[in-house]
Parts: sequence; C-alpha cells; structure tokens
Amino acid sequence: MGTVRETGIPPGPEAGGGIVQQEISAIKGRRFVGTRLQAAHIETDVLVLGGGMTGYRAAVSARASGASVVMAYRARGASPYVIGFNVPLGDADPRDNAQIYYDDVVRGGYELSDRRLVRVLANRSIEAYEELVRLGVPFACADEGLTVSSLTGGSSVRRRALQRHLSGNSYPRSVYIPEGTGNGIIGILNSHAREMGVEIVPGHKVVDLLRDGDEVVGALLYKPHSHDLIAVRARSVVLAMGGIGRLYADSTYPVDVSGDALGLAFEAGACLIDMEFVQFEPVVTVWPAGCRGMEMPTAMLGDGAHLLNRLGERFMLAYNPPHAERLIEKARLALCIQREIDEGRGFPAGGVEFDTTLLAAEQLESYVSHCKRLRAAGLDPVTARPLVAPAAHSLMGGVAVDEQCWSGVPGLYVAGEAAGGVHGASRIAGNGGSDTLVFGGVAGEGAAAGMTAMRPRDWAEIEQQALARLASRIERAAPGAGSLDDVREAIRCALSSAAGIWRNGESLADGKRKLQALAASLAHASADTLPDAIELIGVQRMALVGQMIVEASLVRTESRGAHQRTDFPESDDRNWLRHVSFRAGNDSAPLQEYTPVQ
Repeated sequence: MGTVRETGIPPGPEAGGGIVQQEISAIKGRRFVGTRLQAAHIETDVLVLGGGMTGYRAAVSARASGASVVMAYRARGASPYVIGFNVPLGDADPRDNAQIYYDDVVRGGYELSDRRLVRVLANRSIEAYEELVRLGVPFACADEGLTVSSLTGGSSVRRRALQRHLSGNSYPRSVYIPEGTGNGIIGILNSHAREMGVEIVPGHKVVDLLRDGDEVVGALLYKPHSHDLIAVRARSVVLAMGGIGRLYADSTYPVDVSGDALGLAFEAGACLIDMEFVQFEPVVTVWPAGCRGMEMPTAMLGDGAHLLNRLGERFMLAYNPPHAERLIEKARLALCIQREIDEGRGFPAGGVEFDTTLLAAEQLESYVSHCKRLRAAGLDPVTARPLVAPAAHSLMGGVAVDEQCWSGVPGLYVAGEAAGGVHGASRIAGNGGSDTLVFGGVAGEGAAAGMTAMRPRDWAEIEQQALARLASRIERAAPGAGSLDDVREAIRCALSSAAGIWRNGESLADGKRKLQALAASLAHASADTLPDAIELIGVQRMALVGQMIVEASLVRTESRGAHQRTDFPESDDRNWLRHVSFRAGNDSAPLQEYTPVQ
C-alpha cells in the first residue's frame, strides 16, 4: 500500500519546505486566493494513471506481481462504452485460433502493425479472458459446457462463450456482456483491486510527471473539488489515460479524452508514432437526436443488419461484394459510408440508415443497452431505422512501446490507446477492448518488474521543478490567448477540417498554420487561478498533439488505412512501410523522424 504523509503548509525542512513555500508565494502573488497547496506525499512502488479498463488491469497485474500500487484517475474515459473484445477461443467457430487472429490484425493494420506487439495481443488475449472469467465477469455464454485443454496438460470444462462476428475478423470472436461489457468489467476489476490492496485515488487530474533527470519517478496530481496538489512518488509509472477523441469537433469519446497522456509522455521524452492514423468509427448515431454520438455495434452488421442509402440501396454490395457489410475493416467501411453521404445519397438529417429491423428478435434484444437507449429516444429498432455516419473515434498511434509496454523512458510504461504500434494504420473491430485488457496486464507486470532502484533522491527539488513548470503559466506578464473554451473549440475545428476522414495537402497546410498560431497564442497566455492554470496546460497539450497529427498527415504522401489523402489516393509500399515519429527537440518542439516497422 502507498503511504500518505500530511505535512501541512508550510512543510517541514525534511520535505523541502523553503522551495515549496517559494512556489506557493509566487502562486499567491498571481491572485491564487482561496487556493492551497496540500503538501501530501503518497509513496508507492507503481503508480497507475487512468481509471478505465487499461488502468485497472495494470493495477491488478502490478499488485499481483508483489508491488504496492496507487491508482489515480479523474474519470473512466471511454471504457464504459466498450461493447466487447476479441478472443480467438474458437467457441463460435473451431477454425479460429491465435495465428488467424494475428493475421487478421496485421492485415487490418495495412502492414504497419508492430509484429512483436501483435504477437503478444494474439497469444495473451485468451489468458486475459480466462482471468476475467475467474474473477466472475458474466460474459454471455451458452448453456452447454466445453472441454478445453490446459497449457500445462490435462483438461477442464467451461461454458461455451457466445461470440459475435465483428468487421475485420475472419471468425466470430468478440466476447461480451449483454448489459454492457465495459462497465461490467470495470465494476469487477474495481472490487478485486480494492480487495488486493490497491490504493485508489479518484477525482484527480494529472498535472505533470515527476522527473529526476531522464527518469519518471511519479506524478503531480490536482483535485478540482478541493484545489489540492498532491505529489505521488513512485518507482514506476503506468500511463493509461486513453487517446485523443475529443481533439475533434465530432467524436464518440467523452470530454476527458483529449490527448493529455500523449502530451505528458512526449514532455517526458517518449517517442510518439503513427499520429496520422485517426480511425473514424463508421456507424455512429446521428438520429434520433437523443442518441447522437452513440456507436451502433458493427456486430449487428455481422448478425444481418444492412446499411441503406436515401435511395433504399444496400450500397455496401457495390463496395464490398459479395460480403457487403461483413468482413470489411472499419476504416474502409467508414470511407464507403462517407462517400455515399458526400455524393448526395445520404438522408437530409445526415447519414445513412442502419437497418436493425432485419434482425431476429433474440439477436436484436441481446444488445440491451443500445435497444434501451434507442427506445428512450423514441425509436423502436424492431420497426424503425436509426441514421448513422462516421465520427472521430480512436488514434492508432501513440507512445512507442516494446513488448513489456516500456516507453524507452526509464520508469514510464504506457498501455491502451495511449500506446501506439499494435494496430498499425487501422484497428479491426473489437480490438480496442482486447488492447486495453491484454496490454493493461502486460504494463502492470512490466512496471512491477522494471521498477527503478531504491536510492536517495532530492524529492524537494524534483517536486519544486514540477511546481515551477506549473507556476510558469501564472507568472507571464504577456496578454493571454482569450477564452480557453474558444481556443479549445478552435483547435477542434482546425483539426477536424484539416485531418478529417479525407485529407489533402492544402487542407493540412492550412490546419498546420492555424494550429501553430493557436499554440503560439497559448505560449504567451497566463492564468489567474490554479484551476485556470491547469486548464491552460491541458489546452496547450491539445494544440501540441493536434500539430503532430497534422504534420504526420502532411508528410505521409499516400493513402493507407485510416489516413486517406485525396491528392495521394494510392498506397505506396515502396516509400511508406515505415512510421512517422516525433521526439522532443532541444527546444522541446516536436522533431520529426522515420522509424522502421518492427
């Protein structure tokens, strides 16, 4: 368990009181009235940042490896919306196995996936599933039992999993909980983590990572309700704070997923890869209005639902014969739908029809939460069809990691959507959940095994440096950038226009100029309160990450997977079977590089 030491204000000399008091004075000098610095230090072996499925899997895994664990988060991110995840059990079709799953992921990633990571995903997904079953996660199962062989010899009987067929998968392999997979898994992992002794610290925003030279040794947290700042000292940190969905104006993701994890890792010295590959979820509800932004499951398409344009045509038969909506990777499906809309065959309210009326009643009602939400919005999916269109969803890229989820920065491990490499240029349906559950566990193991050595550190100096970076947002005399809400919206609009589902050199160059101007205005901005200073840091990171997305999209002069350029419509394997990557240069600005595919 972590230990908490309350020292009050000012802290005693053993905690570096003079340094911390100086920072408090600087903050108060900029009208930080009513704000206090809570000089509490939480000490632990492994600090997990993030409260979704990745974070919980990492926390449980690290604790099971013998490490003390603190898990801090602000919100659940996108995990509650996970519908299912891929596991090559072969229960639905005995021909399925880990090798076929591996092949599907590599093919679905348009040959840019890191094969090392794909092998880990394919080989350890069954292990992750079986661990969740042991914990009591109520996956949908058939009544009859199934005899399965153990890796250590012998056999056992378990219930046969019901598996759905999602786009991009050769066979049905998505396991699920009818009432809601993401929330169901989080609830059980939360209980298990607490039973194991994981110290959970909810309601905290990550302000900065604590650094000692090139090592990451903890994090500075902020609690909005009390305005406390808390330093967590750790021997390893797992960053599991999700992707970038809310960098876009229209997204499936909640507001707390806006690229913070990538900005934090980049500032700490990590390499970011594949930032140009932003996947647009193909079938996101645009009508009824009460369900706007809700993802319709591509599993329904596998079950027999159709997509229809305004002319009543099942248009996917023309794009993907003879399979139509089935056996097609998500990025390609999204492009087909968007083309129908762009060429005038969409409905006036937006989008195309998602025909759920074709499904058998039992199949349809197995999507409990979707049916419930549609009916609450006034649409009965038995007799009426919602309208859907693509919306910004997931980043394929992120922090470059190895098979243990190590970022290359001492002390920093990254997993889930904050990490890049496994999905390549696009992600097959169902692999978002698989990624979080497999690599969350891997990151926890890696962080516990790779903890930095116990040695004396000048913690007062380390924490003062983090406070100084925060105070620098307050002490500038230059005028600010205007309303942060306005700047945030301007970033989203610029990125959506420049690097949407279709891109070209002209729109990308224009977006680059706009984002550079916004970043420059933010560099001279100041704040009057601690909440405003922390919000300013978050918006600055949005601009930073947005610039890398646009720059990577601009230099990749081809179309591949989730990156589609109208001025370079073909794939170019000769020149572009490689990653566009970024590291911080001497001036902390992104330095672009090219790295080979592993």
